Amino acid sequence: MEHTPGGHEHFDAVVVGGGHNGLVAATYLAKAGRSVVILERQDHVGGAAVSAEPFPGTGARISRYSYLVSLFPQQIIDDLGLDLKLVRRRYSSYTPLPGGETGLLIDNEDDQATRESFHRVGAGDDAARFTTFYTRTAVLAEKLWPTVTAPLLRRSEARELVGDDGIWKDFIEQPLGQVIEQTVDSDLARGVLLTDGLISTFARAHDEDLQQNKCFLYHVVGGGTGDWDVPVGGMGAVSGALERAALAAGVVIRTGAEVTAVAPNGVVHYRESGGQGPVLTVTGGHVLANVTPAVLGRLMGGPGAEGFASTAVAAEGAQVKVNLLLSRLPRLKDPTVQPEQAFGGTFHINELYSQLDTAYTEAEGGRIPSPLPIEIYCHSLADPSILSDSLRAAGAQTLTVFSLQTPHRLTQGADHDALRAELQAAVLASLNSVLAEPIEDCVLRDGDGRPCIETKTTRDLEETLGLTGGNIFHGPLSWPFAEDDAPLNTPAERWGVATDHPRVLLCGAGSQRGGGVSGLGGHSAAMALLEDQ
Repeated sequence: MEHTPGGHEHFDAVVVGGGHNGLVAATYLAKAGRSVVILERQDHVGGAAVSAEPFPGTGARISRYSYLVSLFPQQIIDDLGLDLKLVRRRYSSYTPLPGGETGLLIDNEDDQATRESFHRVGAGDDAARFTTFYTRTAVLAEKLWPTVTAPLLRRSEARELVGDDGIWKDFIEQPLGQVIEQTVDSDLARGVLLTDGLISTFARAHDEDLQQNKCFLYHVVGGGTGDWDVPVGGMGAVSGALERAALAAGVVIRTGAEVTAVAPNGVVHYRESGGQGPVLTVTGGHVLANVTPAVLGRLMGGPGAEGFASTAVAAEGAQVKVNLLLSRLPRLKDPTVQPEQAFGGTFHINELYSQLDTAYTEAEGGRIPSPLPIEIYCHSLADPSILSDSLRAAGAQTLTVFSLQTPHRLTQGADHDALRAELQAAVLASLNSVLAEPIEDCVLRDGDGRPCIETKTTRDLEETLGLTGGNIFHGPLSWPFAEDDAPLNTPAERWGVATDHPRVLLCGAGSQRGGGVSGLGGHSAAMALLEDQ
């Protein structure tokens, strides 16, 4: 760090936003000998990758926003020396047949049990086809995953690398619904395959813009296997490990520092004390923006910001997240499956292929879908360390519920508290439709006697975390490769982090290949800056 003649601090890099990507970028740069400061609006770093105790007095630290890890490369963990442990889940998913008393259990360790489960839901012919579908996506994972920590390939290069034109066409060039419908016949199996294309993505299976395909691709390539793992200690363990690595590398971290303006020449204005203090100024050789492109446009203002600002319209999240603390797991209607199995993977509810399409239509018409498609996972089954000793001894468990087809537009122009309560009721009603007892009977109460249920809408994410439209990906997802005619002349362009201003780089989920808890936006920005220098 230096001081300019005007008395302003000068760093090699100023990182705007202390989410996990900002921490990754800052640590890489600091380890390379660069001076770096992170300016974070909240009183802590981590962004959406944090743990919290939302139910005071209970002793449960829950991953409040993001909750599973698939896209965080081992290379970043090794490069930064992160103390991070991930746990693999035995069960992939459980999907009850709506209105029935049976469901589809995908057991990663027992192929025969999985085949029998397909037969129980009347989809025996789909068992082998279902496996074939994921055998094909495994090719994408094996070939494309190693490229995410390197400069962008062009589309033609990526296609050649995959080496199978049929796979490329089915998953990259035509709407995802086509390959799903060509592969399996049952409404239930089709729904299971489609869900990974609709996480925080308001889409239909046959949409021509292929946003569902892009979302799906990122959900099946992580780690080269597509497995989604549980971070031991919760998501706070991820951001905590990154914060420790950043500080050890010499990164200056300032929390409660709200950035108010970013200039193309690297001048950054901010206020301390949560935005209430006087305006301070810091300059950077480069500014790394770990905020949404739309927020960056607002901070930069003036000519050149229009391209950023225009992404605000498209940056629409499509999820509601509900955290629950239970005295025990609820009983299921399905007598062939134990709750520990059903909740041990991803628990799909009211996510038939036809239901997902109907839910889209209802939400597009301004209504909360009924029944609401939701999916659930239980962190504490794989990692009980997030619970206090007394909670573990009592058999308590956590549930994380994530809805589909609930776009941000539903939260606009309404009483937000009333709408949040309505969405929460819709989530619980959907869950109860497949249980043998009301989930409310299993919910613990906090020290003040309130039910341990916390609901976060896209509007909450926008207001609390600055995620434009509540979109956890910062905006529409991009392919993990560049188009053949895309300019790749500068390091920032080659790494997918360029803006219209050479000294300002994206380093968050809004960069190409960003999205999810991956650290890729931060890694790409750091690599581009180091290559440039």
